[in-house]
Amino acid sequence: MTISIALITASSTRTLAEDSAGDALESTISSHDDMSIVMRTLCNDNRAELTQAIIDAIDVHHADIVLTCGGTGLGPADVTPEATLDACDRIVPGIAEAMRAASLQKTSHAMLSRGICAQRGKSVVINLPGSLKGATENLEVVIDEFPHIVKMAWGGGHK
Repeated sequence: MTISIALITASSTRTLAEDSAGDALESTISSHDDMSIVMRTLCNDNRAELTQAIIDAIDVHHADIVLTCGGTGLGPADVTPEATLDACDRIVPGIAEAMRAASLQKTSHAMLSRGICAQRGKSVVINLPGSLKGATENLEVVIDEFPHIVKMAWGGGHK
């Protein structure tokens, strides 16, 4: 089984060509034989635009996992968690809790992350920080769980 992944960067200050965090996420995902990137885009920090990008990633590109990058802080333009909630049916709090717990071991700034994880149908959306370091460190916490996340989202059991 190949896990299909969409990458959505939320930023009003950089272009896709300047998206070093997104590049690093893409590189990490591409190094896994059982994962493929089905969509990669950059959206302005705009709630409606981000919501639509998440919906398109799932409903049009059929992503099993949608990774957002950026827009999870306390700044006035940071609306990724709200856009994720707008696009999804229910939250999956344990994933975000695990990422924050691991990040707190490295920096106390992790407590400022508002990133969430949620489910739309059989797909899971995971909000990652926008910094290169934060995005890659948080992905490392959860990437090995992707096969189990997808299996469970599709109705598989724990065995």
